[in-house]
Order: sequence, then C-alpha cells, then structure tokens
Amino acid sequence: MKKLLLLILVALSAATAGAQKYYKTRGNLQKGKFYLYCHMNGGLAWTAYAVSKDGFHFEDVMNGDSVFSDHELAKIEGRTRDAFICRRHDGKGFLMVTTDMDASNRSRDRMGKKETWDNYGINLLTSPDLIHWKSTTFDYRKGKSIFMNPDAKSAYNDWSTINRVWAPQIIWDDEFVWPDGKKGGYMIYYSMWNRGEEKYDRMYYSHASDDFTKLTQPQLLFDWGYATIDADINWVAADQQWHMMIKKEGGKPGLFTATSLRLTSGWGEPVEEDYVNFEGNKKCEGVSAFQLAGDPTWRIAYIEYSSNPKNYRICEADENMRNFKNPRNIQGVARPQHGSFMRITKKEYKLLKKMK
Repeated sequence: MKKLLLLILVALSAATAGAQKYYKTRGNLQKGKFYLYCHMNGGLAWTAYAVSKDGFHFEDVMNGDSVFSDHELAKIEGRTRDAFICRRHDGKGFLMVTTDMDASNRSRDRMGKKETWDNYGINLLTSPDLIHWKSTTFDYRKGKSIFMNPDAKSAYNDWSTINRVWAPQIIWDDEFVWPDGKKGGYMIYYSMWNRGEEKYDRMYYSHASDDFTKLTQPQLLFDWGYATIDADINWVAADQQWHMMIKKEGGKPGLFTATSLRLTSGWGEPVEEDYVNFEGNKKCEGVSAFQLAGDPTWRIAYIEYSSNPKNYRICEADENMRNFKNPRNIQGVARPQHGSFMRITKKEYKLLKKMK
C-alpha cells in the first residue's frame, strides 16, 4: 500500500510539474540569460538596440544608431516607431513589428495628414540573426484587399479614412486554428482609429502567417467605451491568465492591467486599485513587461513623457504581475523610448555588441 501511495504521489508531482512547465512556456518563446532592449530612439525616432547582463543596466549598441534602414523597411513614411521584438515560436529566427510613422510636421504636410500624429500602417519584419531584417509593409488605407482573407467581415466600410494604426505587438496564440485545421499563429494586436467611423482609438487584432508576410483582417479585441492604446500582453503562470497592461486615454493617469483566460476574448475592464501610478498626474505610456531569467517576478518598463527630459522607468511587480513598486530610470541608454525587452543568449549578446 505504501509503495502504491508513493507511486501516486510521484505521478501527481510529475503531472503538476508538466502543467507548470506548459503554462510557463505559453506566449512568446524565451531563451537566454542576457537581455535585449529593442526600442524607438527618443531623438530622431528610429529603431535601436541596447544590451544588458542584468535587465537594468544596459549598453547602447552602435551608440544608439539605427539597426536597419528605416527608409527601406518602412515603405509608407520611412520611419519605424514602437518596436516590439520576439523569437519565432520554433526558435528559428526573430520577428519584429513597428508602427510605420514619421511624426514630423514635414511628414504631415508631405502625406496630407490632418494631424501630425496620424499614420496609416505597420511593418512586419523577419530576421535570421537580429542583424539582417526584411519587412512587409501594410498600408491600411488600401482596405481589405491587403489582407489574406479579403472576403471576411471587415472592421470598416471605408478604409481610406483610417488615421491611426499604432503600436503593434506580437504574442504566440497556441489556441488559434487556421481554416485548414493547423493550430497556432502569431497574434498581432494594435490600436486603430478611423475618424469617419469611430469616436476613439480601439484595440484590434490580426493573425500573421507563419512566414510573417500576411495578415488576417483586423477584429475588435474589446471596447471599454473610451480610447485605449499601447497594450502589452503576457501569460502569467502564477495565476494562469493572460495579463494586458495598457494606457487608458483619459481618466486617471497611469498604466492599468486587465486579465483574460483567452487571448481574443473575455478582457474585463482594468483593475483600478492596483496599477502603475508612480508618476502622479504626469503622462506615461509604452508599457513593456518582462521577466528576468529564473525569476518568477516581473519588471514593468514604461516612458514618462511629461517631464523634460523624459524618464524611462523600470519598476517591479510580484509573480502575479501585481503590487508595483520601486520605479527607477533605466541605466546606460542614451535615448530610451517606447520599445520591448527580450532575453538573449550569451552568443547573441556578444554578436550584438560587435555590431557596426
């Protein structure tokens, strides 16, 4: 009897460990004990790298210069903003998404924008090595013909009046099923605003093809009745839920958290009593959450942009991505701005430090 009980306990322990391992690996693939901060340079708004051994003290790569040619890869306005980077789900390469946007008065006049901060599309980028990148640009003004399912129900009647496609990010959706039955896909989520058909920015999502060159038509992720931008979604193993940190445009300043059991539905309204509120009435956005290797707690990075100079903070949260504390300015990055963090290997770290 004792032997049987022991066998049962061992089996239960193994099953629990297997479940924990599964939950910990949901979302984007993590690998390595070093860190890459891929971000918009806060000066002239190009995509830059910084690397770190501890996830707080960083060193600019190429002195913060652009890691690729924006004019070649951002085919609408020639500038990339809000870079989000991750590994391919199979570990064979890297993916990036950026806002295709030049927020200058010159670009506003050249593009015929109503507002300087208008833009029209996003860029999907692929790389085998973090150095050489190829891109596919999606100009949403062209309408449903740019998507891989043009006959599906469309978010808008008239795509030509779209005026914002902002801050795309990637999360591996292991529950998504393609029409041919294949399971799993890259969910790209971002905010859009079409002045002709809606009152404010709302969060939408598409799924990208495995080669990261095609997108499904956007679908509404949620609508809380007010503008929302800069969402950042992560799987939190401690409570086995998806957590989305997001900026609410209007209301109390800060960065708030909503949760859901599914990526594409069930997002309840943000928690009002536990949020990133260290900046008082100052404005903050561009949130990016990440974990240090071997540490179940979280780091939450964001830009406080009301001050001059601006402050790029990294604060701490517990393993449930709650109880935010200890905000500090990032170290070693000359012009940090909206971006993302990814764990990298020692080999990748050394390779990036040699970039010229």
